[in-house]
Amino acid sequence: APAAAAPAASTDGAVSREELEQRLEATRQELREDIRAQTATQAVANNDWQEEWTEEKRKLELFTLDGYLRVRPTLFYKFDLGKPALPSGTPLGRQLWTRSPRSPTEQTQAGANMRFRLDPSFNVSEDVRVKVQVDALDNILLGSNPDSAYSGDGRNNFTLFSENQTPGNSAINAFKDSVQVRRAYGEVTTPVGILRFGRMGSHWGVGMLRNDGNCLDCDYGDTVDRIQFVTEPFAGWYVTPMLDFNSEGLTSERSNSLGEPVDLTQSDDSHSLVLAIARRDTEQQERAKLDNNQGVLNYGLYFTYRTQRYATLGDTSGVPINPDPVVNVSTPTFLPRGGTMYVPDLWFKYAEKKFRIEAEFAAQLGTIDGRALTTADPASQSLRIAQFGGVLQTEFHVIENKLHLGVEAGFASGDKAPGFGNYPGRQGTGTDGNTAAGDVEGRQYRCDTGGCSDNAIRNFRFNRDYRVDLILWRSILNGVTDAFYVKPGLKYSIAEGFDVFGSVIYSQAFYAESTPSSINKGLGFEADIGARYVTEDGFVAGIDYGILFPLAGLKDLNLTAQELNTAHAIRGTLAIKF
Repeated sequence: APAAAAPAASTDGAVSREELEQRLEATRQELREDIRAQTATQAVANNDWQEEWTEEKRKLELFTLDGYLRVRPTLFYKFDLGKPALPSGTPLGRQLWTRSPRSPTEQTQAGANMRFRLDPSFNVSEDVRVKVQVDALDNILLGSNPDSAYSGDGRNNFTLFSENQTPGNSAINAFKDSVQVRRAYGEVTTPVGILRFGRMGSHWGVGMLRNDGNCLDCDYGDTVDRIQFVTEPFAGWYVTPMLDFNSEGLTSERSNSLGEPVDLTQSDDSHSLVLAIARRDTEQQERAKLDNNQGVLNYGLYFTYRTQRYATLGDTSGVPINPDPVVNVSTPTFLPRGGTMYVPDLWFKYAEKKFRIEAEFAAQLGTIDGRALTTADPASQSLRIAQFGGVLQTEFHVIENKLHLGVEAGFASGDKAPGFGNYPGRQGTGTDGNTAAGDVEGRQYRCDTGGCSDNAIRNFRFNRDYRVDLILWRSILNGVTDAFYVKPGLKYSIAEGFDVFGSVIYSQAFYAESTPSSINKGLGFEADIGARYVTEDGFVAGIDYGILFPLAGLKDLNLTAQELNTAHAIRGTLAIKF
């Protein structure tokens, strides 16, 4: 570009430096556009280049990629609460926490784990999409796959010399593979609604019962095989019918077969008919209303109807039965189930610029005509299902964008059956696998060959990705059940992207018989504090500290004078979101 001449001074006034720079920038911009136009005109004459450029542009438009990489250092101290070690061979239903196998007195457990999650979306067109979720090195403990383990070359026989981490392979050097495809489903936009089909996440309300686990600190997530159709008959009103394939039971799939598998019988299928009706605003609509000092009112119902007539013996032990008609002609065992469940789930949310109140209430009701899990169990004994749970969240913005105060309360129904019931598959210390006083876990009904003295399952279980605290419910008991809690808390924004927060949680069982003590209801006071730093380009760093003061309900059976130790937890987070 030719150099611009300096403006001549005049008595009428001088051109300012800012005006001169603006004129120079305008001249440069015009020259840039001329050069681009000439280059494009020359390049279009080459058809090969034009086709390649068009193809690359199409690919860029059709593929989007989201996800995150996270690393979480953790330190747990005295999670056994100072209780004495249990004798070898004690059923798992009595165990509160997994201790060190080297020494029962070792009270510190520390390490770090990671996850790399990819959420790609293939946009075939504006109306047709394929979405996938893939986890690599999912919750892998750092240092858990040294090259000295399961190596065939014999290079290192001492782990001390290990310099390399090998990829995890299921049943070889790890319990799961390095890469897992969690979800894959199609999404089609039609003139009357959106059709989704495949394996996808399931989420509703605050995530108390159904939680897709898509938060940065989540570990589980509900994944369902589903066909659903989302319609909007009125503005802001969404009606979504769904069909869930919960369990197909016996199939023809074999490890050496590459053909199409077949569901051999419909009698052992467990399917759900689901209907969700909701009045809700999009995130943009909600933000616009709050900015204009308007209230936001959202609510809805998520109703599930589920049935199962029979269960194959294999699905009760976790081992699938896939008989090969050529090699194995044995007849599988079918157990009468006759199960029916009704699951209504109500959600409500009201928000203004100064506060938010949100609640979710759900029930699981139904019957199981045959409770048999093995051929030795009576086939005619029936069970009842009557479970209720709810959460209420409140948040007050005391200082806008600075100080936030809130109170949360939640409950999950239970009964006097020993143990909490988060893991009913764990064997209790009573006869016939039933729980006994003092057990922490186990099934919440009591049946034997002579009959059922307690045939009701009443303990409602929160989703494990619905986090209430850092220690008691998250780690030791693995989910809220058979209890209630109250949780006041606060959050303060020191600067943009940098928050500090804290909360205090009181937890109590509904029935003393459910606790390890069998005579006290109080479970514990827990105080949690933390800090989080988030940048605009996706970097996240955080630190959380929790301390649990256990109450008498967590003492061992008949040991009222037992002194329990306070438990401590430190959790760190380093992540990059994209």
